[in-house]
Amino acid sequence: MTEKTLEERLDQVFGDHMDAETAGDLEGTLATMAPTPHIVNIPTMIGGQGADGVRDFYANRLIGQFFPPDVEFETISRTYSEERLVDELIISFTHTTRIDWMLPGLEPTGKRVEVVFVVIVGIEDGKVSYEHINWDQANVLVQLGLIDPTGLPLVGAGAAAKLRDPSLADPFFG
Repeated sequence: MTEKTLEERLDQVFGDHMDAETAGDLEGTLATMAPTPHIVNIPTMIGGQGADGVRDFYANRLIGQFFPPDVEFETISRTYSEERLVDELIISFTHTTRIDWMLPGLEPTGKRVEVVFVVIVGIEDGKVSYEHINWDQANVLVQLGLIDPTGLPLVGAGAAAKLRDPSLADPFFG
């Protein structure tokens, strides 16, 4: 039996974590995490610190409202080091359910969203020790019809399209 590579080990740790999250399994999700984890969703500052704070975040903000049922994850890149992995991805969904960790207090709009995410995941002793999650909230709000982009340097779903195809024209300078 061959030993797993660093990439395979980190993929397994984060894959188990994501599988539990997407299944809505609170205890399973927490079992994939280090004893004193933290989560920070940068644009909204919603997350949790320590075992109790992270449990509260998952129980009240994430489990049951992770993403709407039609969510799609498109990995652009994944970078590894001994103690972390960094995902660059596009997440697409129709805003048909509440997503309080991402859009606190907003009722579903029924609008389609494509947004670029960067997720930095700390790994400690084979467990997730932290997640720092960042996305372009302004372009999400444009897509939901909550910000008028006229005269602003905002492109809505264009940011995801440009990441998929860097040869697309620059929306501001041609």
